[in-house]
Formats: sequence, C-alpha cells, structure tokens
Amino acid sequence: MNDPIRFHRHGPVATITLDRPSRKNALDVPGWRQLHDTIRRVADSDARVVVVTGAGGDFCSGADVSASTGLPEPADRSHPLERMRWISEAVVALHALAKPVVAKVSGVAVGAGWNLALACDLVVSTPDARFSQIFARRGLSLDCGGSWLLPRLVGLQTAKRLAYLAEIISGTEAHRIGLVTRLADAAELDNVVDELAAELAAGPSIALAQNKILLHQSSRLSFSDAVRAENAAQAINFATDAPAAREVAKGERPRFAGGWRV
Repeated sequence: MNDPIRFHRHGPVATITLDRPSRKNALDVPGWRQLHDTIRRVADSDARVVVVTGAGGDFCSGADVSASTGLPEPADRSHPLERMRWISEAVVALHALAKPVVAKVSGVAVGAGWNLALACDLVVSTPDARFSQIFARRGLSLDCGGSWLLPRLVGLQTAKRLAYLAEIISGTEAHRIGLVTRLADAAELDNVVDELAAELAAGPSIALAQNKILLHQSSRLSFSDAVRAENAAQAINFATDAPAAREVAKGERPRFAGGWRV
C-alpha cells in the first residue's frame, strides 16, 4: 500500500500531501499518526514555509470512520478517547508549527479535514471547493479544534450555524465569511499558492514565527501583557532580521536570513 502522506521539499518550501484519493483523502488512524510524524519532521527542518494539500482533486474528507486498521487488537477494545487523541495530535502540531502554513484546497474539505485546513495560517481555495462541519450529520460534535478555531475566525453566531446545521458551503461562501484567505480558479491554484509560498519564504522567518505566537496567545492575555510580549519579540528582531531591512538601499528587497547577529 502507498503511504497516505507524501512529503516533498522544494527549496525553502515543504509540501505535505494527503494521498488517499480513493477515500477523498480521509485518513485512518495510521494516516493521522503519519501526518503527525511528518509535521514533526518539518518542524525540525530548515524549511521556511509549509503547504498542506490533498491528492486527486480533494483536500480531505476527514477521519476515515470506516477504517479499523492500526487500532490495538482486538479493535473493539480500543478506547475512543485514545483514538481521538491519535487523530487530533496532528492538527495540534500543525497549528503550533512555528512556520507559515498554507492550506491549498480543492474538492472537499469536511469535518476534521476542514479543521485541518483551518489550523493552517492561510487558506487558498477554488471557488467551487466544498466545506462542511459535517459532524452533526453523523451524530457527532466538533473535533480537531473546530470549537476553538471557528468562533475566533467567524464569531460565535456563525460558528453555531456551521456546527448545528452542518451546511455544505462553497469556497466562494467560505471566502465571504472569512474562512478562506484567497480564491483561485482550479487552473491557477498551483501558481497562486506557489507565489504566496515564495513571498512567505522570502519574509523574516523569526519575526513571522513570533507573529504567529503573539496572535495565537492574544485572546488569553490582557492588553498590557500582549504589549509586553510584543516588546520582547521586537527586541529579538532588532538583532535578527531588522538590520537587513535597514541596510538595503531604498526600494530594494532585503534578504532575511533569520540569523542571530549578536
């Protein structure tokens, strides 16, 4: 059997591809565990940007609820909480990755698959992609971070609408309500993501990583605590990539190496 996760590195850009097209890239437990291992591998690399996508024209249809492979034997004695931990660890690791992460979405992104995309920093989608928090249709509640991500991205009322009604919405609608960063026609999707990834890779990697931390922790900090955290981050930038921006001639683009200058 082919690996359900493919990893490719092109210069500073690492691409993780979910590769079970016969299941619309739904991942069974071993697939989620391999995804988690791949994310950890990327975290330890010098890649500056990560792209997450799916094979065969779909992003991810979630967790493969029909699969039992990989569960401890006998399978029916494996505790559901343990199985959920194996699935959700990959999304937690992706959300915490200290690098810009772009989801490239076409076809379906539903359930845990949509929340995997939302755990990325930016989402580029085709207009006709199909998104759904499909859990309620299956007698389930939100998982893989949906209860945390949705209210922060679209507000509580819209989050409840998506969770309660399990609507299937288009990429165009997801973009309108703020769950897709950019739209791109199918023929242009690869080029748009490549250009975005190149722009991010050329940016100040340490400053971008600190932006991610600052934004993620902002909801649990007071204003004064957030400002103090910003000050500490800025002090690091003063001795990292900020000098490169000052040293180039006006109109030129600085080369941000991400190195410590002290």
